[in-house]
Amino acid sequence: MTTTGQIIRWSTAGAVAGVAGAVAAVASYEHAYALVRAHGETGWIGRLIPFTVDGLIYASSMVMLDSARREVRVPPLARWLLGLGIAATLAANVAHGLGHGPVGAAVAAWPAVALVGSYELFMTIIRGTRPSGDRVSGAEHVPGAVSGTDPLRVRAAQVFAADVAAGRLPSIRAIRSRLRVGQPRAQQVRAYLAALADGG
Repeated sequence: MTTTGQIIRWSTAGAVAGVAGAVAAVASYEHAYALVRAHGETGWIGRLIPFTVDGLIYASSMVMLDSARREVRVPPLARWLLGLGIAATLAANVAHGLGHGPVGAAVAAWPAVALVGSYELFMTIIRGTRPSGDRVSGAEHVPGAVSGTDPLRVRAAQVFAADVAAGRLPSIRAIRSRLRVGQPRAQQVRAYLAALADGG
């Protein structure tokens, strides 16, 4: 049976495919290509340059998505390059429409806003989706427990074995430092270690 979450994700994916893929991406690309061509870059190189901007946005978003899925800190470079890519596509579209005044610039920029905005909203939904196997035996009673199939569980149990045996729980800071994970992941590891210390 299809869940509400699945309906939301698939309908959002459809909207992104329609708005971003079929309309905004084409319009944004044509604006960027016209600008590139007007400034002397023609031929296949001119055709490829607009793809580098969208490719940068996509690659940066994928790195951020991967970090969210693994619950580790997002590399600062990914955030910077995502911002740079968004700024570049907006600037290209605004520059294309400036010859028609402020309204023309706003109209020309809108496809880029729709493209990046809808895509990033979809990425936000995906980042917030947790695999269904994240709660398994021995940890179901712990909110946000680390999955029993997660290699981090085994590693945490080994690293903090002495603490667990003594009934002590490592601090969030210690977990983050020893396992090199972000705050959410560290909290889940601590909850899992608490379950182990209690005999769960």
